[in-house]
Amino acid sequence: MSSRVARSPDHVDIGAVDLLCRLRITALRHGLDLHVRGAPRELWELIDLCGLREALGKPEQREEPLRVEEERQLGDPPA
Repeated sequence: MSSRVARSPDHVDIGAVDLLCRLRITALRHGLDLHVRGAPRELWELIDLCGLREALGKPEQREEPLRVEEERQLGDPPA
């Protein structure tokens, strides 16, 4: 009996990230350049959490960066 559970195509979990990584490695071994494009935001968030955005794909033009930058005045450095 199989322990695999049927999932919908839009189901996002670590297994999806694992599959994308395996596909990327296989493509590179065959001289192909494979990147993730048009993925749902939830998948990009999981890819980011795993630290794999640079390996799996670059952000598309319409995606907003996930970084937060603050500008403030620094006081005197500690002595």
